[in-house]
Amino acid sequence: MAAEEHYDLVVVGAGPGGYMASVRAAQLGLKVACIEKEPHPGGICLHYGCIPSKALLDSSEYYLLAKERLAAHGIQVGELTFDLSAMMARKAEIVRGLAESVSKLLAGNRVEIVRGTGRLTAEDTVQVTLPGDERSSSGGAHRILKGNAILLATGSEPVALPSLPFDGRHILSSTEALALPAVPRHLAIIGGGYIGLELGSVWRRLGAQVSVIEMLPHIAASLDAQTRRAMERALSRQGFQFYLETKVSRAQVVDDEVHLTVESSRGEELMRCDRLLVAVGRRPLTAGLGLEAVGVKLTPGTGRIAVDTRYRTNIPSIYAIGDLVDGPMLAHKASAEGVAAVEGMVGLPGEVNYDTIPAVVYTSPEVASVGLTEEAVKTRGVEYSIGVVPFAGIGRARSLGETEGFAKIIAHARTDRVLGVHLIGPRVSELIAACVMAMEFNARAEDIARVVHGHPTLSEAVHEAAMAVKKQVAHRP
Repeated sequence: MAAEEHYDLVVVGAGPGGYMASVRAAQLGLKVACIEKEPHPGGICLHYGCIPSKALLDSSEYYLLAKERLAAHGIQVGELTFDLSAMMARKAEIVRGLAESVSKLLAGNRVEIVRGTGRLTAEDTVQVTLPGDERSSSGGAHRILKGNAILLATGSEPVALPSLPFDGRHILSSTEALALPAVPRHLAIIGGGYIGLELGSVWRRLGAQVSVIEMLPHIAASLDAQTRRAMERALSRQGFQFYLETKVSRAQVVDDEVHLTVESSRGEELMRCDRLLVAVGRRPLTAGLGLEAVGVKLTPGTGRIAVDTRYRTNIPSIYAIGDLVDGPMLAHKASAEGVAAVEGMVGLPGEVNYDTIPAVVYTSPEVASVGLTEEAVKTRGVEYSIGVVPFAGIGRARSLGETEGFAKIIAHARTDRVLGVHLIGPRVSELIAACVMAMEFNARAEDIARVVHGHPTLSEAVHEAAMAVKKQVAHRP
């Protein structure tokens, strides 16, 4: 039987939440072990999600730029082709380099990385099943790690539909959709959320026909409605076909095609595609963690682990963060929770402000938001004012040739406090950070308006939207 090894903190999962928690705990003087079943740390985000998808989005955007927009700049490129294998190799190299950086970060902070699959066996114990190439010197298949505290950070996995199980070839999860060996002729996507729209953008730019099937009357349901409508119009112009208020009732693989029966108010239709991406959401990766064995409680109806404001479960020594607990399934949310959790363990006031967690969709134009939508403000009965400024009026956007979209600021009508910011346009994934900071400091729209912004920059859209809240736009190109 394996000998017990003792730590101040045992972290299960080395994704953005787990590795950030491990590093912060080590910086606070704790002896930390971080368990990861994959060969390298970084989690789903780094290996199968955020990073590889952005790599392919950037590659496909460069191709589209050369194909459709360079001529306007007086640049002639002649016959244009692309090498998908080179794009995939670049993606893999980016992932490899970042995984190495995470490994060095953990090692540099003296966090022990334990490769294997962790399972709770007691309130203070994790049994690690080792992979075949890392069995202990005595030949044992397990290590027993005991921790004064245990932090669960195993993330999430794609949800499959019962009638459409993933086969990795025709019916795909996001993981397989990031590694296709060839551009699909017709990619159908079930689900009009962020993941489906981003992956659809990659393959649409490279020549695929893309159809999005969504049960709701609109795509990207969590977005501000005005922003969402602008996004749908932009993607439609790019060639996306949207089947809204539509569901898939039957599907089968016939030869090398997927035949879908879709139902809507128009009745039944047959849709044929060669690849089907199921992107209807993600679920917490709790299977095999041993939660039932030690009595860790879940939030009813969600499958997520119930925690208090310090991320403790009903078992005081066991904590959980990230996609395992309530809240948006975002890497930066998990990282913030990981840091807050370990700071709370040592008596520091760690916390996460869930009202100011940004969300970004990396389509073109990009979409970024923080705070309340206009619909949420109305539902709460709050008096509000809005400032909206189109990027078409911003000099830097015109210079870039990227004028689609707008900046929208929602402020309280009486106090002028910023309640939400919604951006759709060029580089807004970078612009949103300043808006998050403003909201963290309870800024008023006037505070943003009085800050001098560089000219000409894209940030002037945010500046002028803040001025527009009080009908004070002083536009200059």
